Amino acid sequence: MTTSRIYKAAPPDVFEQPARITVITPSYNQGRFIERTIKSVIGQGYPNLEYIVVDNGSTDETVSILKRYGGLLKWTSEKDAGQSDAINKGVRQATGEIVAYLNSDDVYEPGALARVADWFAANPAAKWLTGRCRIIGEDDREERGFITAYKNFLLDHYSYSILLMTNCISQPATFMRKEVFAEFGLFDVNQHRVMDYEFWLRVGARHDPGILKEYLASFRVYRASKTSSAFRKTFREELCAARRHSHSRVLNGAHYLNYIGICAAYSALSMISRRRG
Repeated sequence: MTTSRIYKAAPPDVFEQPARITVITPSYNQGRFIERTIKSVIGQGYPNLEYIVVDNGSTDETVSILKRYGGLLKWTSEKDAGQSDAINKGVRQATGEIVAYLNSDDVYEPGALARVADWFAANPAAKWLTGRCRIIGEDDREERGFITAYKNFLLDHYSYSILLMTNCISQPATFMRKEVFAEFGLFDVNQHRVMDYEFWLRVGARHDPGILKEYLASFRVYRASKTSSAFRKTFREELCAARRHSHSRVLNGAHYLNYIGICAAYSALSMISRRRG
């Protein structure tokens, strides 16, 4: 486990400037959540942060919230071609050595960026890093702990074969050196649900991720979210993406079985949620 430094104000000859980290938030009509996302980023207290919000012309309160934080982040609000396009716009603007994207309903854990910077400093040859990620609901309370435990187990035993069988990498807790985009290109603008998994498959075929056994972020689920509202389509697209990167009948068959199992689990969760609601 990596121990994080505590960055304090000091003369340049006393403390090294930590790596510049760029965080990108794609956004569209997430006014009820985006302020929590923003606070989780700027509240890190990280001294070399670039924060970019790329909004798709929101019509709710998003823009007014962005204006309030204008001195602490860069933002634009204009029509784009979807989430992947918005992320790619942010990547093109990024000046950080380390780049990540955090959706406008997810949040970072306190101190996450410092832990990430420390890990990359200690592993200069590493191209990317992923950590643990909680699942939270609309009220910020943790839920679906068994799914989190399952993903943690898979991460602890990570291999590219496992990645081909299931998306065990949590997007909000994943960070890249910017040079990765020069090597592998940007996110596929034709992907609107599994652009992260498709990108992991590209990068993972050549570079294993570093695994940090610490919680770096929380992923929010609620009825209107992509994962919750159309989970079968999302997991089906993951299956199709994996098949494009694998010619193994065994791995493809295992991913299909995983697809059936995870759809059954999400169906049960959806039914429980409707009964409660």
